[in-house]
Amino acid sequence: MKTMFNISSIYTKKENYYFDFDYYINNHMPRSIEILSKAQGFIKVSVEKGIDIKEQNIESSYIAMCHYYFDTLENFMIAFLPYSDELQNDIKNYTNIIPIIQINEVKLSK
Repeated sequence: MKTMFNISSIYTKKENYYFDFDYYINNHMPRSIEILSKAQGFIKVSVEKGIDIKEQNIESSYIAMCHYYFDTLENFMIAFLPYSDELQNDIKNYTNIIPIIQINEVKLSK
């Protein structure tokens, strides 16, 4: 398998949180994808929404997760850094949660 890196923004549930999925999916993510998908080494992006299963008393730990995949961490940084202020300043428009940033080297993907 070719080396791949996953850069994730993870939005953890907190007391009195808000998260506007409509804004996130229809405004923030299209702009983010527009910027990052043009970059060298971009592979894919996925967005996941946490769900609760009340009947089973299962509550998700996270509201949402966004995963960008690049061939190298350097290619991600080259793409992201010129737009980091724009993208990070937009967070307040859809949530009051400070995302956790997790960077991983992908060891298995099918």
